[in-house]
Amino acid sequence: MGINSESDISANLQIGPTTLGMVRIYLAGDGLDLPLDFDPDEAEEIAEELRAAAASARKLAQGAKDRRR
Repeated sequence: MGINSESDISANLQIGPTTLGMVRIYLAGDGLDLPLDFDPDEAEEIAEELRAAAASARKLAQGAKDRRR
């Protein structure tokens, strides 16, 4: 499965600080319990990547919408 493959798998996502000063991304689903801890600098890099991906996805969606007209 790649980044562009659809899936029927569902999971809950939680993001927050830990008492140790880390940022935790916590994924939980059917048979899945995955805490991922990042230092604040890494978390900010991830946030920047998410913003860039959202901007790219928005452009792709708009381009597809324009082609349908």
